[in-house]
Amino acid sequence: MKKVAVVVQDGVEAFGLGAICEVWNEPYHPEDDNPVFDFTICTPEPGRVRGSSVDLHVEASLDATADADLVCVAPKRGYRHHHPAAVEAVRAAGERGAYVSAHCTGAWLLGEAGLLDGRECTTHWRYGTELQEAFPTAVVRPEVLYVLDGNVLTGAGSAAGIDASLHLVRRVFGARTAATTARRIVMPPHRTGGQAQFVRTPVGQVEAETLSPVLEWALEHVDEPLPVDRLAAVAHMSPRTFARRFRDETGTTPLQWLTSQRIALAEQLLEGSTLSVEQVAARVGFGNAATLRHHFTQALGTTPQEFRRTFACADAG
Repeated sequence: MKKVAVVVQDGVEAFGLGAICEVWNEPYHPEDDNPVFDFTICTPEPGRVRGSSVDLHVEASLDATADADLVCVAPKRGYRHHHPAAVEAVRAAGERGAYVSAHCTGAWLLGEAGLLDGRECTTHWRYGTELQEAFPTAVVRPEVLYVLDGNVLTGAGSAAGIDASLHLVRRVFGARTAATTARRIVMPPHRTGGQAQFVRTPVGQVEAETLSPVLEWALEHVDEPLPVDRLAAVAHMSPRTFARRFRDETGTTPLQWLTSQRIALAEQLLEGSTLSVEQVAARVGFGNAATLRHHFTQALGTTPQEFRRTFACADAG
């Protein structure tokens, strides 16, 4: 990989473009012996490119993508609409086998170019459902930070553009080069967990027609054992009737709903208290740290300890 071209359009996001430049447009550092690339920022209509926060003057046209080994798409405002020439240039690059990369809402251009059809991909967690609806044949994975499927690389939100690029550096140049690149940027070579840990899980979602009082009661007793028999007794129903009514009104099972509420409360306690993980597990009704760790990791892709290190408030008390 020697030549990198970055496609920008009106509305380009400064940070998203910067995340690309940070990895692929660095000069040579003898102490790192890092690869240096023929790096070009290009646009459908050279000249002034209006940005979301700062404007750019771009001299190179999309001809720069014709022989690039890597074509990156910078995210932009108005992400559902792209210049036809940009779509065609990215399509051609992907079809001839060049690596094509986009992160955050830049994934829309890859979709318009047909490069997400039948491929796994990701985008910012806020837009995962929208991306899936826009490109039904894509396999959208909103829980991960990045996906490399064949020669198509997609990343999550803006900062995850760096994670995605580091993954490609690791794939092409090896772990040592990726590690020295990450060290220069002052970030870990690989972040634990995925996007799921950044999605706020609301506590106390009570959406049911006749069972709302029971759900509110359950939230007040979440630290206690709450088998279906007990919840059904509170609702004055048989367990079978309660389970059926619960699914009809909430779209999930009592166990699944209760688990999600316990995880949401655990998130709050891990962020805003100094309780130990064992104490958090008891407070939310999981009983012990091992059970909390199992459910927490399954839901958020990271452990309670890692979550606390990432999100704990400095003034938690």
